[in-house]
Amino acid sequence: MRKIFERIYEEVKKIPKGEVATYGAIAKKAGTTPRVVGFALHKNPDPKNIPCHRVVFKDGRLSPGYVFGGIGKQKELLKKERIIFNSEDRVKAPRCI
Repeated sequence: MRKIFERIYEEVKKIPKGEVATYGAIAKKAGTTPRVVGFALHKNPDPKNIPCHRVVFKDGRLSPGYVFGGIGKQKELLKKERIIFNSEDRVKAPRCI
């Protein structure tokens, strides 16, 4: 499991500031499932350098289990990066980078 987590972290590090990626997009690049991506991000050993706040669900929802301060903190971090939210509090048009 350690190797797959490392691949996930490497993919998440590639998400540029001001953009997001979906769990599914990261999973596809890392060769795993979106659920495993979630497990890895929940155990993120270095959130300052592995920007897990930039990973969202395919419909733009934020993770209710965001471990580094909750969903409010994730939204705050994304807003600081000029991520736009729609009226349903979802990331507007999440890109699969």
